[in-house]
Amino acid sequence: MNRIRQRIVPISLLAVLYFVAGKLGLTLAFVHPSATAIWPCSGIAISALLLFGFDLWPAILLGAFLVNLTTAGSVATSIGIATGNTLEAIAGTFMLLRFANGTKAMQRTVDIFKFALLGAMTSSTIAATMGASSLLWGGFATEQDFAPIWMTWWLGDAVGIILIVSLVLLWKSKPVLRWRWTYVLEAVGLLACLVFIGLVVFDGYLIPGTKEYPLEYLCIPFLIWAAWRFGQREAAIATLALSATAVWGTLHGLGPFGRESQNESLMLLQAFLGVCAMMTLVLGSEASERRRAEREAKILAVMDRLTGLGNYRKLIDSLETEIKRSERMGRTFTFVLMDLDGLKQINDVHGHPVGNRALCRLANVLQVHSRSMDTAARYGGDEFALILPECGAELGHSIADRISERLANDGELPALSVSVGIAVWPYNGTTVDALLREADHELYEMKHRRHSKLRLSS
Repeated sequence: MNRIRQRIVPISLLAVLYFVAGKLGLTLAFVHPSATAIWPCSGIAISALLLFGFDLWPAILLGAFLVNLTTAGSVATSIGIATGNTLEAIAGTFMLLRFANGTKAMQRTVDIFKFALLGAMTSSTIAATMGASSLLWGGFATEQDFAPIWMTWWLGDAVGIILIVSLVLLWKSKPVLRWRWTYVLEAVGLLACLVFIGLVVFDGYLIPGTKEYPLEYLCIPFLIWAAWRFGQREAAIATLALSATAVWGTLHGLGPFGRESQNESLMLLQAFLGVCAMMTLVLGSEASERRRAEREAKILAVMDRLTGLGNYRKLIDSLETEIKRSERMGRTFTFVLMDLDGLKQINDVHGHPVGNRALCRLANVLQVHSRSMDTAARYGGDEFALILPECGAELGHSIADRISERLANDGELPALSVSVGIAVWPYNGTTVDALLREADHELYEMKHRRHSKLRLSS
């Protein structure tokens, strides 16, 4: 009972939203009062089920029933149409969750195609078939009307799903815009260009009598601009912005899709917008994937894959940067070189997985117990390094001792220890090579002393 009460409000809100959107869509119904080529309700329904669960299906049934009951037909035909719309939303949502990665369907190109094929084009056949059949069986349409009604119904639902669901999922994945001012200016320029080109292509602005001119291709470069520069979400918004101008002009018989039949005009326009939406979604996905791969490549170029620390290249770059900064600021810094003791023996006795874990244990200690301004890196093999800005020899030894203590008492077996070598800039060297040599020399002196003690004790 409590669950039902909790769902009453969202069900009511969705039903109202569905009803309002449906009445607006049916103002553009030309082939039949119950069939329109502009039907956002299908996208609203699937978006709601994807985000909030299948429990909201009664809202779709109620909203669709009231829309059709107050438009045309009888109670029986309205029930049949509402059932088809509800099953369409349930089937489309199920197929998106099962085959297209659900709410993450926009992240991969293959999932975008599955979204369009299954979530949009396949599921919309349910509503179109049940809706047209209900009108035919109820005596509100003839057999000759069935095919045009079905095609209009199917196309309106399919394109509505593609446009609305894609935008909702993209906003859900990244709800906050974080743009630099240059991006904001570019976005404003893009929007202005889209509005202008929409007026030129679909409203006959600047070029009177464009009804016979196939100028729709002029929109493509601007949609590509949106997808490539900004991403899928912005490209989806750009497509919707273009569609507003396009629908207005097409309804007035202007532009490349203007025909004597307004329904035919809207169907041609919807097919064009659906193709544009898919093109921009796929292009945006590929552009995002490319940028993501470039970022990962840059990270991997300076990161050790096993430990997650910086690699040798990162270490040398950071050392060079710190030397330049220290020269400019006149402050010292400490370079610490660490060698994990007995790694070969650990590999021989416990196996390489345990040896790799030992390296990661040291890396974790370095990450947790060094300062945020410090740079930790894997120097190579079983050697690690730590750059300590604005740090002298005494503090450097203190930090190194603390890390050694934390590693020895990390609670895992086998117990680990490290040998440490320290070099202080500029006292032990003013170049990268000099600091590396000094730290390496001190490290192996420490190892030699330990081995000597072990031989004496034995």
